[in-house]
Amino acid sequence: MKRMLFNATQQEELRVAIVDGQKLIDIDIETAGREQRKSNIYKGVITRIEPSLEACFVSYGEDRHGFLPFKEVARTYFREGVDVRTASVKEALREGQEIMVQVEKEERGNKGAALTSFVSLAGRYLVLMPNNPRGGGVSRRVEGEERQELRETMDKLDLPPGMSVIARTAGIGRNVDELQWDLNYLMQLWRAIEGAGKSASGAFLIYQESSLVIRAIRDYFQPDIGEILIDTDDIYEQAHQFMSHVMPDMVHRVKRYSDDVPLFSRFQIEHQIETAYSRTVPLPSGGAIVIDHTEALVSVDVNSARATRGSDIETTAFNTNCEAAEEVARQLRLRDLGGLIVIDFIDMEVAKNQREVEQRLKDALHHDRARVQMGKISRFGLMELSRQRLRPSLSEGSHVTCPRCSGTGHIRDTESSALQVLRIIQEEAMKENSATIHVQVPVDVGAFLLNEKRGEVLKIENRHRIAVILIPNKHLETPHYKLERIKHDDPRLEDAQASYNLAESAETDMAYSKRQKEEAKPRQEAVVKTITPDQPAPLVERKPVEVVAVAPVVVIAPAPQSFFDKIVSFFSGKKEEAVLAPVVVAPPKVVSSASAERADRNARNPRGRNRNGKPGGREEREPGQARPV
Repeated sequence: MKRMLFNATQQEELRVAIVDGQKLIDIDIETAGREQRKSNIYKGVITRIEPSLEACFVSYGEDRHGFLPFKEVARTYFREGVDVRTASVKEALREGQEIMVQVEKEERGNKGAALTSFVSLAGRYLVLMPNNPRGGGVSRRVEGEERQELRETMDKLDLPPGMSVIARTAGIGRNVDELQWDLNYLMQLWRAIEGAGKSASGAFLIYQESSLVIRAIRDYFQPDIGEILIDTDDIYEQAHQFMSHVMPDMVHRVKRYSDDVPLFSRFQIEHQIETAYSRTVPLPSGGAIVIDHTEALVSVDVNSARATRGSDIETTAFNTNCEAAEEVARQLRLRDLGGLIVIDFIDMEVAKNQREVEQRLKDALHHDRARVQMGKISRFGLMELSRQRLRPSLSEGSHVTCPRCSGTGHIRDTESSALQVLRIIQEEAMKENSATIHVQVPVDVGAFLLNEKRGEVLKIENRHRIAVILIPNKHLETPHYKLERIKHDDPRLEDAQASYNLAESAETDMAYSKRQKEEAKPRQEAVVKTITPDQPAPLVERKPVEVVAVAPVVVIAPAPQSFFDKIVSFFSGKKEEAVLAPVVVAPPKVVSSASAERADRNARNPRGRNRNGKPGGREEREPGQARPV
């Protein structure tokens, strides 16, 4: 049975996990003081217009300005009298203009947040776009008859002009009343946001996206999730209140977990979560995948390592690649890796095996909520894919760049660092008006220069007639150093200090904490808080269609003859009359329509494969999305 687990026993961190039995399917972690800004709505002010980028920069109350492309500006913000079809960003907008924006992408590294003026408000079944009349439709993950039925239901909605809605996968099988209720709530929320935006000027936060608790239930909860287990009272109250308003028929699934064993330890997923932080992830057969982050892409390398289960090298490579394909899809989901991803599979000579590995990866990615575009395995064994970034990756939220190696994972050794410092000393000594050079270096680098390279330092001093003062500093570690050139007219030469007093504390803080830095910033308070729907969600009873039980069928079958009877009948030349024995055939079990459909599908297509022996015939659904009854 699938479960949704909320762990909030540590106030610094809130964790949400979805498990199937004891297998971790998805994980989301929110750190206190670092709540996401994506989907937040701000009142902003245009500070700079860049015609070369066809964009403008917007101050929206945070430290760094946001980036607003011209194509993401609604026409209602254009100047009067401007031709909307041919106008440039300089003609349509002006600096100092106020504009309502929504964060579309979080800040990453040196890049500011990506903004849009086309606001979208996510509900349980619908997404409302109040200022985009041409953006409606149905989620791409809904296909076939379900898509057509959802379109027909949406046509019956009472939608104000100038707006549009997108139906989410959770809206499959919902009637008009349920969708209209969700739309009315989103309209109520939009009216409050619109009113707050007009009430004041300047840059400020209008509406903050729901907390992780509400967001997780809204986006991840599916009918096949049997329980929502929560280990703290305040989170339980939030979840229970939200479920009672939005899904009152499912509120009984929200349960308070109060056992002595920690919630995540009860389902044995702590170790699985730790693998999402690790660079190397082991595979069942003994192989491993290695995940590395670069500026341009995420690389995934598949290694056979200790995998020797196959009869030959091709079989071993195929088995390892199949396991890696499923694990890579899982790790992409757990870590929420986005952008360009390149997978280096083990080389396979048989084209059929390559297609099978591609299909395995495609099937495993069906459970991913993010949009994924896949390529094919190239002749070099590489597969490229692009994945939508739903939220900051797991490493971005909990990791900091190493201040010693600057995130490269490598540093120069002692001798190389010492020689580098020696060459820089020589360059500084050649400059005019140089009197003294103060060099603070790590202790081991200083020891190497003062002993093994003492002669070289003396040559520099004699050749350029300067003094080189080497200061071993215990606060510095390779490759860091600090060099200062003092000129002849510097007053410090007259009142020179002892060299051991010149050592300074290191500027780099090795105990750097991202959370402390975030807490130091003042946080904005949203004008529009959580809004309760005017009326509760409509209750709709959905009973599973049951297969009617059939009376037992009695089949008359001949009773089996003993070996002795067969010998007697053979020599006597007489055939024994068959003794008929009744055989009772058990009636079929009463099953739901979903179970009957699965059984029928499995009967038609054993092991879920098509005629070519490849997996097939599945529809794209979000994790745990069941067919409507």
